[in-house]
Formats: sequence, structure tokens, C-alpha cells
Amino acid sequence: MELRQLRYFLAVAEELHFTRAAERLRIASPSLSQQIKKLERELGAALFVRDRRHVELTRAGAALVGDARQILELADAAAQRVRGTARTKLRLGHVSWLPGELTGLLGDVARLDEWVLPSHTQVVRVADGTLDLALTWVDERRLAELDLAAHLVRVETLPAVLPGDHRFARAETVPAAAVSVLVDSDQSSWQAWNEFALGYAAASGARVVRIDDGGVTGQAFFDHVTQLRVPVLQSPKRHTAPFPPSLARRPITTPARWPWFLVHRRDDDRPEVALVVERVLGLRATMRWDAGSAERHESREQQPGHDG
Repeated sequence: MELRQLRYFLAVAEELHFTRAAERLRIASPSLSQQIKKLERELGAALFVRDRRHVELTRAGAALVGDARQILELADAAAQRVRGTARTKLRLGHVSWLPGELTGLLGDVARLDEWVLPSHTQVVRVADGTLDLALTWVDERRLAELDLAAHLVRVETLPAVLPGDHRFARAETVPAAAVSVLVDSDQSSWQAWNEFALGYAAASGARVVRIDDGGVTGQAFFDHVTQLRVPVLQSPKRHTAPFPPSLARRPITTPARWPWFLVHRRDDDRPEVALVVERVLGLRATMRWDAGSAERHESREQQPGHDG
């Protein structure tokens, strides 16, 4: 049971109307309904009786109202006391991309979180307050579900990696239909990548290859390319293994554009959060972190054996 869910529950309990409660909370009605249903599942009891014309509290819902108010009041009071005793730096999480220019720019207002975790995990941590902000990938569905705001920082155009003796290794680009995308069975580690890869395959005609060894990145990824003998879409995960001289990178005719977002809670109106957003977007403009500049940068580096 999360504090956010209790706030949602109280809004509905006070309004007795899901649409008005959603407007008051500044979230989408489907997201509110989904969170209430999730809370009901966790508690094992229905909290509202609802039909097309009216909403009313069940006995369980009425019993929860007082406790929910007390819990939220205690949590808010504790937060106020902590903020009043010391100014703590915001916690900034990331996945794999973290430009050096950014850490120096934010050092006075934010500290880098020590846990480097997958995108789908980092956005949940922002939503539950474990992180204040994160540089991560996120889709529209998850933003609405978790009530998050996202600011586009950079678009990374992903290349295909292929054997150096493949017929497309000497071509300027690789047709999307000739590209394979790896989808790993481990959803706890690769959920975000799997969603992106499946979406790209559906839109471009790329082929999906199912794996179960975490070979989306690192040496295992290069081994898959060597064994499959076809161009394979490279993930944005930074590779620790050296790029094999027997392989090459090439742009794809239908670009696979991976966006990096700065994500924070939609209702987080602290001036420190606004300052981080302002500085990051200012750096984006200075560094020209947009789709066009990313493609120009990568087109110069797609040479056989180049590690980019």
C-alpha cells in the first residue's frame, strides 16, 4: 500500500466521483481507476461501489478513510520536519547514459544515485519517491499509469551490428527487414528493452529473435551476432566488452530511435526539481542532443570494427 494510492483513495472518497477526483489530482481517469483497483487487490476488499450513475464507499472503504487521513498527515508532517532541518540534495538515477557534462552541472542540487538499474525499475522508483528524478526511457502508458512528467533530453539512434563479411557490411545502410532484434525472457532485467524492441520490429518489419541468456548487451550480444550471421539491432546499454574486429556497425534504413527522458513526479513542485529540469534542458540545447545531431554523429563512426 503506497502513500500515492492512499491520496488517490481519499480524493475519490471525498468527491465520490472518479472524474472529479482525477481532475483534482491532475491525472487521467483510467490511471486513477487502475490505482484504486490495485489498492483493492492489495487489501483484498472492495473500497467503492460504483456504477455509471454514482460512487459510494463500501464498509471497508469507510473504515479506511480515517486511517488514510492519519497516515497521510503523519507522512506530510514528517516530510516537513525533514525539509526544515536540512537541505538534502535531490537523488538522480540513471540507466546507462550519463554525460559527464551533466554531473558537474547538477552537483550543487542533485547527487547521483548509486543504483544503476533498468529503465522500467527507475521510473517506478521515481514514482514511489526512492528517486527524485531519473534519466531513463519511458513510454506514454507508463507515464500516465505512474503520474510522471517527462522531458526529452536526447534521442539516440541505434545501429545494427553485423559480421564484417556480411554483404551489408560495405553498404551505407542496412534494410530494416534484414535486421533482427533480441528479446530476452528475463523481464525483470529487460522489460523496457523488450517493449522497445518489439515495437520497433512491428513498425519496421525487423525479425524478433527470442533469447534467454541476457545477451542484449556485452560479449553475449556479440556472440549472438556472430552465431546468427545477420545484422542485429544494438541496444543503448553501454557495452563493457571491446568491440570485436570481426564485426561492423551500420545505420538502418528505418532508424531505431531510443529517447532518453528526464523523469520526475508530476506533482513535485519543489523549486530544486524545476532548477534541475531547466539546467538539463539548457544543456540539451547547448550540446544539440536531438535526433538529427545523433544521426550525423553516428554516420561518421559506422566503420567496420569501430567501437563508437
